[in-house]
Amino acid sequence: MSVTRRLVAAGLPLIAVAAPTLVHAAPAPAFTAKDIDGKVRSLSDFRGKTVVLEWVNEGCPYVKKHYSGNMQGLQQAATADGVVWLTIASSAPGKQGYFPDGAAAKSWMSAKGAKPTTLLLDPEGVVATAYKAKTTPHMFVIDRGGAIVYEGAIDDIPSNKVADLSKAKNLVAAALADVKAGRKVAVAYSQPYGCAVKYKDA
Repeated sequence: MSVTRRLVAAGLPLIAVAAPTLVHAAPAPAFTAKDIDGKVRSLSDFRGKTVVLEWVNEGCPYVKKHYSGNMQGLQQAATADGVVWLTIASSAPGKQGYFPDGAAAKSWMSAKGAKPTTLLLDPEGVVATAYKAKTTPHMFVIDRGGAIVYEGAIDDIPSNKVADLSKAKNLVAAALADVKAGRKVAVAYSQPYGCAVKYKDA
């Protein structure tokens, strides 16, 4: 068994060190998934809009760090600016971060004051596999033309310490600012960090 799979099996945090998983500026993979209200959502529903994808696992210490207020603030600012923010829970049944239904996800969102457009339930890991999502969080920014213009970490300090938030550069916020201004995204990729996505076969 590889080191990565041993870490995943043990439920330990994983800092990803892989090369970029998807080609920058390539068309974002299409997907369909149910949201917390049972509504079927597709990426094509948001054609012409900037979209953020955020992989989440409520039990991950890295996610807990960013949900101390950082992630919620970024979600709120982005959606107020017309961005579609899709939080995605891809933990498999029985794994850390699994939401058995929309009600459980809503309860967590309410407790945390989460502000995405919606949360998608992906327990089979179909969307995660399409995007080769590795960690929670793992972030993607998709421009209005449907191309991935940013992939990777939320910021540039790969730790689970809340104290580091004030010192870090938020790479997602920077990418969104570039997209809004019509500029090429200055930093298009960074190594994602956090806990390994809890795929069902991991």
